[in-house]
Amino acid sequence: MDTNFFLRGFVIGFSIAVPVGPIGLLCIQRTLARGQIAGLLSGLGAATADAIYGAIAAFGLTIISAILMQQVFWFRLVGGIFLIYLGVCTFRSKPAEQAVSAQGDTLWRVYGSTLVLTLTNPATILSFVAVFAGLGLATAAGDRTTALVLVFGVFLGSALWWLLLSSGVSLFKTRLTARHLQWLNRGSGIIITAFGIVALLSSAWGS
Repeated sequence: MDTNFFLRGFVIGFSIAVPVGPIGLLCIQRTLARGQIAGLLSGLGAATADAIYGAIAAFGLTIISAILMQQVFWFRLVGGIFLIYLGVCTFRSKPAEQAVSAQGDTLWRVYGSTLVLTLTNPATILSFVAVFAGLGLATAAGDRTTALVLVFGVFLGSALWWLLLSSGVSLFKTRLTARHLQWLNRGSGIIITAFGIVALLSSAWGS
């Protein structure tokens, strides 16, 4: 394994995952409501999507990336509607009903929801393209092994952030009362819904 490319991919994946957005809020809320595993799987869904877009950028799949960017309107529309749905569900959820840890197919839905949500933001691929180019990693596209190592690093870097976030939030869970969790659900629901509205407005304005 090319350690140099792995470390670069690791740092890139971690850095892109850190900014707190709707996925971060979902990870925090689900960790408090359903346990650390649910929170971590929410993050891993996003990490998988990051790895997919990272692979498109690393392998130089310009045709695929071009198609994705041509469909930005529909991605924003679907993503915005999905965010609003999740926001409303989060706002209306009751802490007492979420005390039991999610299991089985519920965990797959937790993972799948953030995977789909992150994939509906194809602009993410532009971030990877820009970073790869800026760090001189564009040449990785000419070597499949190097590209795979780079993408593997991206996934692990992103996954580490979600592990740290879900673990950190889990430590504070015992200090929060049902009332605190209720307000957290409402606050998170409002913010997530706001992200969805912004996505819909962006698709309408074509920006």
